[in-house]
Amino acid sequence: MGIEARPVTPLQELQALANPAKAAEMQAYHKAERPYLGLSVPQIDDLADRWRAERTLDERLRLAADLWQTNIHEARIAAAKLLTQARIRPDQAAWELIAGWVPDFDAWAIADHAAIAGQKRLVADPARLETVADWIASPRMWTRRAALVMTLPWTKQNFPKPEELAIRDRVLGWCATLATDPDWFIQKAVAWWIRDLSKHDAARARAFLAEHGAALKPFARKEAARHLQG
Repeated sequence: MGIEARPVTPLQELQALANPAKAAEMQAYHKAERPYLGLSVPQIDDLADRWRAERTLDERLRLAADLWQTNIHEARIAAAKLLTQARIRPDQAAWELIAGWVPDFDAWAIADHAAIAGQKRLVADPARLETVADWIASPRMWTRRAALVMTLPWTKQNFPKPEELAIRDRVLGWCATLATDPDWFIQKAVAWWIRDLSKHDAARARAFLAEHGAALKPFARKEAARHLQG
């Protein structure tokens, strides 16, 4: 009687696609001390899409938590992608898991993929911004930055409702607070928020730069105003 083969785990599927040469390049580029496998984002997308389709929500939450805990670059991105979905019901556990990852952020790629998952949960329930508001005063740069990256959806409405305008103005207040932050990543995040806003609400972007632009570093001020020239 033959020995029954054990199912291949998601982590083993990631590891099977490892590209050591690419992994070394990625480690040098991202500069965060963790294991890298050398996978491309499309490869991770393909796996995450299948895993999402094969699993219940509870199973996806457990898998996402387990993948995140490995600290492997591609596994953490896959964890975020498992929860990047506009409609998740119920979604409180997903939000809590994503928010719980924020203190682990230490590199932009993982942080941004997790932030995209967080954006979906904030849009689904804007009351969660009360949690995000506390991040602005965090001593951790990556946590402060997450507050701006996760709220980017409020830069994009062309015809915002009053409650959406209120959130937009609230986050602009956060941007004003962070405009004097000397960290490059924070300056870049403020510029990102204002630049994206300028494509949909040029008046507010101009008003922000008129009042707070001088506090930004020159590169950030230039980036924030990129679509306001002329």
